[in-house]
Amino acid sequence: MGNAIVFDNVRKSYGQKAVIPNLNLSIAEGTITVLVGPSGCGKTTTMKMINQLIQPSSGKIYVNGSNALDISPVELRRNIGYVIQQVGLFPHMTIEENVTLVPRLKKQAGEVNREQVDRMLQLVGLNPDEYRHRYPRELSGGQQQRVGVARALMSDPPIVLMDEPFSALDPITREQLQDELIRLNQELNKTIVFVTHDMDEALKIADQIIVMQDGHVIQQSTPEQILRHPANEFVRGFIGEKRLTSHLTQSVDEVMVKHPVTIAPQKGLAEAVKMMVRKRVTGLIVVDKDGTYLGLADSADIHARYPEESLSIRDVMRADAAVVNVSTPLAETIPLVQQAPYGYVPVVDDLGRLRGLLTRASLVDVLARPYLEGGEEHE
Repeated sequence: MGNAIVFDNVRKSYGQKAVIPNLNLSIAEGTITVLVGPSGCGKTTTMKMINQLIQPSSGKIYVNGSNALDISPVELRRNIGYVIQQVGLFPHMTIEENVTLVPRLKKQAGEVNREQVDRMLQLVGLNPDEYRHRYPRELSGGQQQRVGVARALMSDPPIVLMDEPFSALDPITREQLQDELIRLNQELNKTIVFVTHDMDEALKIADQIIVMQDGHVIQQSTPEQILRHPANEFVRGFIGEKRLTSHLTQSVDEVMVKHPVTIAPQKGLAEAVKMMVRKRVTGLIVVDKDGTYLGLADSADIHARYPEESLSIRDVMRADAAVVNVSTPLAETIPLVQQAPYGYVPVVDDLGRLRGLLTRASLVDVLARPYLEGGEEHE
């Protein structure tokens, strides 16, 4: 995989003020790269220099190996998709006419057929028969934004720029379009440069995140690496890392389900099924009379052996499933719970006695808590 976009000592000044003092960065082809940072950090200026909506004061910008400054701005922009917050659909044109605008400007009208339009609309989740002949005013904000994405993709550009395209939408529509964007790029493999001030959005959609401050790249890495290893206090504060890790440094004891449903090893399978129905659970934790953990018995394992009347729960339980100690830091348990075949992991003390159950649901609760309690303060 090569680099689709390269900034080489790029500077942008307005008079004596340098909004981009000296920028060097590379954006890999086929990725969603998100420029993120507070207002005025230079992220939108950086993106607009890619398609020459803003001209750099000095330096070079390479787009797919060619110096973008040697290409006419009109020609460059016709080969780079562009999606903005205000959508920019032409109100007097139908949806089909809006979607085919760039090919028609490139005088490819004869090559544009209904199948291409239909495919683009289907890609962004719009029924062609229902929307092709409508006008923008007849669509919701989310639908208009989908048309904007379809228009940007219609001429099959290798690069698509997206300038806070979802920020004006309601949270549900925004979430849907973020999911659509991830799905689209898995299918189309475009190089997408996406500007946002919302770190949650960046973490969700990005393959690479570029955190900017005062025209400088402070950190460029994967979402995982930025969360685990923020470059400095600015990045740590911007992503809300303190609020997140303050919960992940909790022990398992503070998060686990305290009273899981248990069963004695000598109990029969019919008794086990009756208990699961009564307690509304899909599995049981097997313990002895002293509360020592022995194993797990899932409903699938129980039902598979149910016709054999002589069997006890001990005969079908799994004794080799992973367990965690009650004092384990929560962060260390996440991979175990993610990989657990039943979605939960028993918690034991130093003597092997059952203390509780760590579930995927309990992890989701604790991971979501900083955002529910802290609002948008990290922005």
